[in-house]
Amino acid sequence: MIGGKAMSEIQHLAQLNIGRFRYPTDDPRMADFMNNLDLVNGLAERSKGFVWRLKDESNNATNFRPFDDPNMAVNLSVWESVEALERFVWQTVHKRFYGRRPDWFDTMDTPHFVLWWVPAGHLPTLEEAKERLAHLTAHGPSDDAFGWESVPAAQLWKTARCGAMDGQAA
Repeated sequence: MIGGKAMSEIQHLAQLNIGRFRYPTDDPRMADFMNNLDLVNGLAERSKGFVWRLKDESNNATNFRPFDDPNMAVNLSVWESVEALERFVWQTVHKRFYGRRPDWFDTMDTPHFVLWWVPAGHLPTLEEAKERLAHLTAHGPSDDAFGWESVPAAQLWKTARCGAMDGQAA
């Protein structure tokens, strides 16, 4: 079952979300995004079911550039469950910022969001995350890489999403 998880070991949900910045991060048009990273990231870290997120000494991930495109931003995190991630994404102030995605990020022609199960305690690398996104892009949803639509337990994205401008769920 796509998006399902084996019951033989405790699994957590990893997610990668990428976006191509429309402007340099120090451009005034990016100020609302950049000035609220600590707020949104802090909320994530305090959310029930949060496990881990990729960050550097600046406390965010805006300096990581794992793609050839220097304007590509990444968000990589691990959650205890689909429900925990879904609550954070769609039932907190994060939803408001997601709704403004077109203000700060270009529309992408390929998937920009991927989920996959990891053993509890495993912290995915950016390389691993990129491979999962590439797998989803090349092969569509599978047990190795999927989106909200492949997870039967995920329901909030269907009604709470902010009308993804590019037709993608998150």
